[in-house]
Amino acid sequence: MRKFIAAAGIILSVIFGAQPTFAQATPPSEAARKAELAAAWQAAGNAGTAGPADVPLIDQATLKIPAGDFFVPKAEGARVMRALGNTIHDASFVGLVLGTRQNDRWLVVINYIKEGYIKDDAAKDWNADDLLKNLKEGVDESNKDRAARGFPEMEVIGWIEPPTYDATAHRLVWSVLGKDKGAPNDARKDVNYNTYALGREGYFSLNLLSDSAMIATDKSAAHELLANLSYQSGKRYEDFSASTDRIAEYGLLALVGGVAAKKLGLFALVLAFVLKFAKAIFIGAAVFGTAVVKFFRRKPRDDSAGGAA
Repeated sequence: MRKFIAAAGIILSVIFGAQPTFAQATPPSEAARKAELAAAWQAAGNAGTAGPADVPLIDQATLKIPAGDFFVPKAEGARVMRALGNTIHDASFVGLVLGTRQNDRWLVVINYIKEGYIKDDAAKDWNADDLLKNLKEGVDESNKDRAARGFPEMEVIGWIEPPTYDATAHRLVWSVLGKDKGAPNDARKDVNYNTYALGREGYFSLNLLSDSAMIATDKSAAHELLANLSYQSGKRYEDFSASTDRIAEYGLLALVGGVAAKKLGLFALVLAFVLKFAKAIFIGAAVFGTAVVKFFRRKPRDDSAGGAA
């Protein structure tokens, strides 16, 4: 075994009959997307940081990356997300975190929105049904961009976890179930598991992308990262000064629904590209020193078998 491998390899492997015509001829647009995805992952591997490590998040906070996780910085992370068909807001996007353990299939998108202090007094009065309606409207808006770029539109089905807010730690968590628009009800469902950490000048959003079969275990990664995010002294929620600081034009309620969906592109689901063109994707290993980072390894799945564990 070599101790050091300089380049990351990305293997996009095999279309198991998803579309019979794919075996004979690959449309140029598909080939171009695969090539860009491979290049984007390689760049991410070269620029990223493997845990355990403390990673600064702009001028606001520090995130402790656990062993087995991998942080991809802004430029390379944005390239990966765009290659996967996602909308990225450059002003707020901070980076990505991926699980690198054998069974990890999740990705966390980190954004920081510096729009002022978020008042959280509305949390006790919100209505989950109204919030779900707002979220659906936000996803419908983001679908215009996806459709224009040739990616599947998405739709929200319902809550996986209704919004909960920890008023002591100033942390918000919520999650919805979604799928490709028009897909059958028994299709694999995509999940956005959203966590937020409020600060003095704005908030961090840590949006975990997973699927309904894995979310019960994957959500622990989101909670761990949320707990590992620490604001710098002077940037914490409790450091707010009413006499000098800016207050956001919206409150906590807006982080579930309209503002969240429109500003962060919440239904920018990582697997949409994969599902459109193939049943399986392998993203190979990048080695830094002696550490093998398995970016996003999805095992082949035989859909006709009914979904084995």
